[in-house]
Amino acid sequence: MFIKTAYSGNTVKDYELLLKQLESLMEDEDNSIAILSNASALLNQFLEEVNWVGFYLWKHNELVLGPFQGLPACVRIPYGKGVCGTAIKERATQLVDDVMLFPGHIACDSASQSEIVVPIIIQDELFGVLDIDSPVKARFNETDQLYLEKFVRILESILNK
Repeated sequence: MFIKTAYSGNTVKDYELLLKQLESLMEDEDNSIAILSNASALLNQFLEEVNWVGFYLWKHNELVLGPFQGLPACVRIPYGKGVCGTAIKERATQLVDDVMLFPGHIACDSASQSEIVVPIIIQDELFGVLDIDSPVKARFNETDQLYLEKFVRILESILNK
């Protein structure tokens, strides 16, 4: 099996444009499903070398599949399990270069090699996570993390209306 191992990433200028597009697209919208659906579509269109982009929502002490772009995915993820559950438990972004080395990784798509998960927290309450997978090892870098966290902060402000 051939595994790609290098990706140069999106530029800061690309990300600045993405953030403006998100704000414009979400202007005057208050339905969380519509917001998250368009946010996942926007990211899927913008990001290269990804195979899954979407959201898991915090419901009844577990993450439940929300709007996404990609192949069918795990429907429920327990607190503290896998990359998504760890992001919720630690309330911190998880940037994973090789998911096979992540303790307790949940393989929803065997093609996924790297992952970034950003928790969504509104008024100090867990809301869910933004989860992005790539078939490329070490696909995500610090620039991706910085701007995907900014992307989530914008979503948090919109969802908090």
